[in-house]
Amino acid sequence: MLRKLIHWYGKLLTGMLVFSVAILIIPVSLQIFSRYTSLIPSYIWTEEMARFLFIWMIMIGAMLGVREGSHFEVDLWPRMGARATALLNLVTGVFVLVFAIVFLWWGIEFTRFAWNRISELAELPLWLIHLPWPLTGLTWLIFGGERMVDNARVLMGRPA
Repeated sequence: MLRKLIHWYGKLLTGMLVFSVAILIIPVSLQIFSRYTSLIPSYIWTEEMARFLFIWMIMIGAMLGVREGSHFEVDLWPRMGARATALLNLVTGVFVLVFAIVFLWWGIEFTRFAWNRISELAELPLWLIHLPWPLTGLTWLIFGGERMVDNARVLMGRPA
């Protein structure tokens, strides 16, 4: 049941990533057209909106990268057996979880700092741009924990 929920959370994040990339095209295109033509007035809010969407896009991509095991991946080691690879993945998973806790803990403080503030140009609530940090930390804990459970099973000789 929990695995199914985590799977659907990953699907939701994938949809959000696609949506944020698609929506990011609008303010960036408006910026480009307003610079080179006089048909569209120069909108200042488009730059701020693009920045908000870009941050969300990066953080969602980082969340999905941990889910797929490709975000903090470095190929230094030669091909090893399943158990040795699982042990190495467990060790690196601990470091990912440490980063996740840092993102979660300080991300909450970062978001609290912006809770009652608004952006200068579009007057959007600033917590919207700060929220991806603790959300990313929490998601890394979930996805990293799932990967660590799978690696622990392989290490104990059970199927992942």
